[in-house]
Amino acid sequence: MRFVAMKLHTKDQAKEGEKEPQGQPLARWEPSVEGYLRFLVDSKLVYDTLERIVDKAAFPEYFGTTDFSCTYAMLWLFVLDAEFKNTGLERSERLAKDLEWFKEQGHAIPEPSSPGITYAQYVEELSENDPPAFICHFYNTYFAHSAGGRMIGRKVAEKILNGKELEFYKWEGELSQLLQNVRDKLNRVAENWSREEKDHCLEETEKSFKFSGEILRLVLS
Repeated sequence: MRFVAMKLHTKDQAKEGEKEPQGQPLARWEPSVEGYLRFLVDSKLVYDTLERIVDKAAFPEYFGTTDFSCTYAMLWLFVLDAEFKNTGLERSERLAKDLEWFKEQGHAIPEPSSPGITYAQYVEELSENDPPAFICHFYNTYFAHSAGGRMIGRKVAEKILNGKELEFYKWEGELSQLLQNVRDKLNRVAENWSREEKDHCLEETEKSFKFSGEILRLVLS
């Protein structure tokens, strides 16, 4: 998945990025606090959704049944719970702290907007109907944030936050090891996938970047 993702990153977003940048280069961005807040709120909605999906897998009563064999999707959710819960990459609680900080500074926190709502609904549907595709979005959301997301956050902070580092861009422990742990788990989950399932997962990468790009553009709104 990393190989495919790098083809869709620009050099602005990652050193190994291969895609030509569209629109203004990162260095020329003129973000606003209001736009950045819209980005953070919509990002939080997506992370809330991803982390709730993983959490709910531990509770079969969420589905109104205790029959573990009732659906293919449910079995996948149990796999998600076993492999992807408490990875150390979770962002929802940290985003909540950041939004509270902005509120304390006197800023109004907006409601989620169309880009975040649309993406959150999409990954929710995938978790129920298309687990390999969901895994692709899970991977790209967390791994892209750890790479290009950090770079963008740093540039935006320099321009509008006097260099303040938000909780969104902090991790407990060594980030490279957290990422490797999840990468190992992803490889373990995909070991028994068919070639068709693996290809389908990779094909979903472009959609993941499209959705996340629409949320990122809120920074400039």
